[in-house]
Amino acid sequence: MAKANRTIKKKAPVVKNDLVTADIIDLTYQGMGVAKLDGFPVFVANGLPGERVDMIITKVLKNYGFATIKKLIKPSPDRVELEDKLALTTGIAPMANLSYTAQLAWKQRQVRELFKKAQIQASVAPTIGMEDPTHYRNKAQIPAQMVNGRLETGFYRRGSHKLIPTDSFYIQDENVDEAIRVTRDVLQEEGITAYDEETRKGTIRHVMARYGKATGELMVVLVTNGDKLPKKEALVEKIKDRLPKLVSLVQNVNKAHSNVIMGSENHLLWGQEEIKDILLGKSYIIGPNSFYQVNPVTTAKLYALAKDMADLKKTDTVIDAYCGIGTIALTVADDVKKVIGVEVVEPAIEDAKQNARENGIWNADFIAADAPEQMREWASQGKTADVIFVDPPRKGLTQDFIEAVGTMKPERLVYVSCNPATLARDVSDLLEHGYEIDGRIQPVDQFPQTMHVEAVVKLVLKK
Repeated sequence: MAKANRTIKKKAPVVKNDLVTADIIDLTYQGMGVAKLDGFPVFVANGLPGERVDMIITKVLKNYGFATIKKLIKPSPDRVELEDKLALTTGIAPMANLSYTAQLAWKQRQVRELFKKAQIQASVAPTIGMEDPTHYRNKAQIPAQMVNGRLETGFYRRGSHKLIPTDSFYIQDENVDEAIRVTRDVLQEEGITAYDEETRKGTIRHVMARYGKATGELMVVLVTNGDKLPKKEALVEKIKDRLPKLVSLVQNVNKAHSNVIMGSENHLLWGQEEIKDILLGKSYIIGPNSFYQVNPVTTAKLYALAKDMADLKKTDTVIDAYCGIGTIALTVADDVKKVIGVEVVEPAIEDAKQNARENGIWNADFIAADAPEQMREWASQGKTADVIFVDPPRKGLTQDFIEAVGTMKPERLVYVSCNPATLARDVSDLLEHGYEIDGRIQPVDQFPQTMHVEAVVKLVLKK
């Protein structure tokens, strides 16, 4: 009689509340240290590679566990001691305990390893960083919650919906922090309630602030659970009196029972409907729902780099796929014959057209369409371009898009990526369509103190 096939289940070597000593050997994409206990991975909050720790097991699942550090036996030389531990507790800045030099090196290594895993031979340049990698974000969307009977703003504890009230967010521009703090104080003074996800009652869901670093213009948005905003006049007067840089105060209505932050309906409470900012010499109009890069300092470096890589000529026709409000398209417009921007979000295309008019640019057209579908249509019509810029969402390019590029055969393609994993995958596919990498892959630290990294690569059609 044949023996039945049996799967032998390996029992985890630890249980909850065990105290064990271990070495931290790596970092996860969530910024947690990784230890191995008899091959069983344990993710350690606040742990850094090269450290030896006593840790308490907090949770054990089938294939991995979690732990917190009880005692740091051997600290990493790259460890940074933070006065404000909230940056780590809330996940606002999960790499803030690692020196900035080590952060940049870690990000370069991540890009290199992902391309190696995709079996692509490529050189990865050192990560371009910032002189001051704190207080860089020009936008914040901060949740509100009732805590001990009054409205508070802050960030959720990692992995929960428990709000931790805070005044400083470490990576946000000080003007943004001040706007959130002042708005919270005024809401408290007027007794305004925060939205409750379970009862669906209460008024304020989020407070958003946007700041034009080049213009000094500030916008505050109150995201409400419905059309009604109690004590509207008093709120407006107090907020505008206490924020000298404020030029726009908006109510955004979000009635959806979901985790989507912003609704599509905006009511101007005071001032202008939009603010302006300047990027690489071009002026941009930014509304409550506009997509605009949150780190203007490195965005300027990123787009200037992409432009230089493209080796643009005055005779070039350029496609800017996933163009958003037109930032890349308008950055390169002066150096080419024609640029066409494609974006599926119609309000973003309206913003792009308005930004083109604002800057007196007349050789840029913007089309509201799904980029892969539009590319496929152009390819079927025999249309092409000399250069294509792509700056897709985290999921990267679709096969339809890549096949359309293979049909259109632009001479140069510059890929700006916010997800090196999908970048490596897509580059692998583009190589199959007759392209080759030209130069080095360049990581850019668009989001210091976090695990995210942007990367730019230039591909050229093989001769």
